[in-house]
Amino acid sequence: MIKYLGSKRALTGWIKEVAAVLAAHHPIQRVVDLFAGSCRVAHALKAHGFSVLANDYNTYAFVLAQALVQADRRNYPPERVLPLLDWLMGLPPQTGWFTETYCERARYFHPDNGARIEAMRNAIEAEVSEPLLKAILLTSLMLAADRVDSTTGIQMAYLKEWAPRALRPIHLRYPPLLEGEGIATQADALELAEQMRADLFYLDPPYNQHSYLANYHVWETLVMWDQPDTYGVAQKRADVPKRKSVFNARATAHQALQALIDRIDSRHLLLSFNDEGFFTREEIATMLENRGGYWLCLKRPYRRYVGALIGIYNPKGEKVGRVSHTRNHEFLFIATHDKQAYRTLRERFVKPYDSPHTITSS
Repeated sequence: MIKYLGSKRALTGWIKEVAAVLAAHHPIQRVVDLFAGSCRVAHALKAHGFSVLANDYNTYAFVLAQALVQADRRNYPPERVLPLLDWLMGLPPQTGWFTETYCERARYFHPDNGARIEAMRNAIEAEVSEPLLKAILLTSLMLAADRVDSTTGIQMAYLKEWAPRALRPIHLRYPPLLEGEGIATQADALELAEQMRADLFYLDPPYNQHSYLANYHVWETLVMWDQPDTYGVAQKRADVPKRKSVFNARATAHQALQALIDRIDSRHLLLSFNDEGFFTREEIATMLENRGGYWLCLKRPYRRYVGALIGIYNPKGEKVGRVSHTRNHEFLFIATHDKQAYRTLRERFVKPYDSPHTITSS
């Protein structure tokens, strides 16, 4: 998976375990992940055997969902995909808009890799029309580019000096496709929630003012291949300020999350959040209590992303601020209308020193 701020890698084991407990009490026919992002959770749930619908509003995330959730490995086995990856890697480099923008005016990739990325992306656009196959090749290209980038994990900035990995030649690999059914959608989460019916919804909405499009604008351009107008040192897409979610503003986020929870029709609801966001644990708990049924919250400490650990610098590279903290907490809220499933979860996770609704794990 690509490096992704907000990725729920630390919670994936919990999420799979909770989903398995819920499914043991009542079969789960479909899981909906409304904010799929890098598809780490949706991919893990599909691997666990669930039928998953993965949704995200950003195009790069939709492409990842097409490959990692919708595509069936049986239809796109290595013997079909690897020859195409070899063909792409054998193309001569091409220097154009992408290389100039993201390797020269900005420095996300070394120019040698940028020219190879540009050649491969041009070939995919010109020669591949089958939607899922195109998504698979673009996913392989994104994952490969992510392994040779020169950032701290987000595309708000790039390193002053080339990261050691940026000097390695880019190499395409067969992406981690899975057997089985899945669906990828690109829709507004609030609109989709009204239309969908599922046994389990998983929510991981944006949690502060920083949009995922701003953090990963290069991936958006790589998959859209639209040569947008850009601005600033980071060469962000000009549409970044116009495409913010209602979840990216404190003034609208609370109402949006409440509306989303109210619109979801499902037996079970999982919601992940952390204490760097707009909401407190108590505010989310109140929303879930209004939904009815039973709920509990799992809590786990985690290290903040590497950019936050490095410190605060001005454009000249001078350190101008001090990091206030290096650890936070991830929360996984579980809401269910199944009393027996709730009891099983309490028995599995609650320790004698925990409060009735909050369970802490190291």
